[in-house]
Amino acid sequence: MENPFGDEPIELEVTDVLDLHGFVPAEAGKVTRIYLEEARKKNFKWVRIVHGRGIGMQRDHVRKILAETDFVESFKDGDELSGGWGAQVVKLR
Repeated sequence: MENPFGDEPIELEVTDVLDLHGFVPAEAGKVTRIYLEEARKKNFKWVRIVHGRGIGMQRDHVRKILAETDFVESFKDGDELSGGWGAQVVKLR
């Protein structure tokens, strides 16, 4: 299938929330890693990564990336106002 956006990268504004719903699952890991690096550059102390509830595969993948990232101090499921178990609230060093 032809890429409707061409071969040029798409630039997105980096905020304190990453919603993975707009990305195909195969790209979610790469997007998450890039996002964390950019959030760190912007000196965010807290970010939220929305991965959805589904069957938990995306959640497990995101949590694995967070656990392996040296500048992630901690992470946990969101509360009822921030996505519950469909999101991770992340504290960065």
